[in-house]
Amino acid sequence: MPYDLKGRSVLVTGGSAGLGEVICISFAAQGANVAVNYFNRLEPAQKVAAACASHDVKSVVVKGDMCSTAECRRVVEETIKQLGGIDIVISNAGWTRFSDFADLDAMAEEEWDKCWAANVKAPLALLKAAKPTFEANPDGGVFISTGSIAAVSQGGSSMPYAVTKAAQLQLIKCLGATQGPKIRVNTVLPGLLLTEWGSKYSAERIQAAKDDAALKHETDLQDCADAFIMLAKNTSITGARIQVDAGLNVQGT
Repeated sequence: MPYDLKGRSVLVTGGSAGLGEVICISFAAQGANVAVNYFNRLEPAQKVAAACASHDVKSVVVKGDMCSTAECRRVVEETIKQLGGIDIVISNAGWTRFSDFADLDAMAEEEWDKCWAANVKAPLALLKAAKPTFEANPDGGVFISTGSIAAVSQGGSSMPYAVTKAAQLQLIKCLGATQGPKIRVNTVLPGLLLTEWGSKYSAERIQAAKDDAALKHETDLQDCADAFIMLAKNTSITGARIQVDAGLNVQGT
């Protein structure tokens, strides 16, 4: 039976901009109450929360650094406190820095560690924090991460990002295989998203990505967000990845 999103409580990390913003508003449009996590930009988070509230749902903002496992736990606890529970966690926040794949010194060890913290440790910490509530919920809980086609290719913003997103993909598989039957765990792997971040790629690289995609365009933000909605509703999918990339990396599907 499909999982009705109306009245559910959802936390979206990195929800104040880009894909996170579209995910927040998409869940609100389905009738879900939304906690918009942000790190250092309060005003955009408040605007997203207001857009969510326009759908006659409860929306709150929750500050927290998704590079810290302690902060991950606190953000889940704050979401439960403010929304009265938690049914869905969207682990959308991540970290990277544009760098040359071929230059093995392009990213310092501390930056590799930051990628690992944000892209692998944080999703695990979020699920661990939400798990007792998920298990106590009559209908269980849903956990979905924002992955990347960098996890199944050898490209993207940086080597540490690609490596840690690959590790995140394996984490999702392991969690999906072990955390049922009450918890469903899946991931969405977007291609090129022309968000504020994605638009920092050079015009030449953006055009090359569009040309290389089978559908000859970038990944549409709403198409990508809709994959999260589908996974949240579908009670027969766990441990899976859904690749939404306009056919940019067909061999990685």
